[in-house]
Amino acid sequence: MLKQQVVGEITWKETLWVQALVLSSHSGISYKIFHRNSSGRFTTNNRFPKRSGTGFPTKREQDLTCADGAAQFFMQVCGFFSPSQTSHEMMMQCASRVVSHPLHVISMRCMVQFIGREVKYSGVFSSIGRIFKEEGILGFFVGLVPHILGDVIFLWCCNLLAHFINTYAVDDNFSQASVIRSYTKFVMGIAVSMLTYPFLLVGDLMAVNNCGLRAGLPPYAPAFTSWIHCWRYLRAQGQLFRGSSLLFRRAPVRAACFPID
Repeated sequence: MLKQQVVGEITWKETLWVQALVLSSHSGISYKIFHRNSSGRFTTNNRFPKRSGTGFPTKREQDLTCADGAAQFFMQVCGFFSPSQTSHEMMMQCASRVVSHPLHVISMRCMVQFIGREVKYSGVFSSIGRIFKEEGILGFFVGLVPHILGDVIFLWCCNLLAHFINTYAVDDNFSQASVIRSYTKFVMGIAVSMLTYPFLLVGDLMAVNNCGLRAGLPPYAPAFTSWIHCWRYLRAQGQLFRGSSLLFRRAPVRAACFPID
């Protein structure tokens, strides 16, 4: 039906309309194509009502069909990756991070206090009261911004890379294609987590920085004014990826701390 030659006088927009439908059909999209019937008129498999005259759809129907066909063709080329679904996952991830971050701050300080053999934070409720008394409500959300940035970058990069690999790198003719696709996102998550690790490191350092614990004060660590200050300090010392490796340890460039303007 698609190979049937179209004869007669048709406008450029009607030609584009036909091309959009042909592209959609060749892309594997289920689409209702119009064709010439036995009397030489165009019909549309009940997608549009039959008209008198030439049998072509109206101008509005042509515009809508061109846009719809182009959108479906774009989605077919891009596979089943849905930006709206990823955006929804991003919003849920950000919301869960905001809700759980106060507990993350408390857990970080409870662990870090062992460096100085301190007992400042001994429980959840007592820690909540102490942080609120000393730092206010903002004390529960120190280091939140780099954590959220890391989560957003991780989510988008992981989904995009997994989509492109599953769509263009994995051949459907391969017998184990479905098995490989099931592990692609997991493997991409490990790879992307290495790139977003500096955001998590900066967020954790800001959670314990200048909070009254020895590990968050000089000479163990400088007092940072913001997470950007912390990022610049670690970058200057080449320590943005410290702790990211399970087998190797990154030694600091200098033992002494120095301020970053």
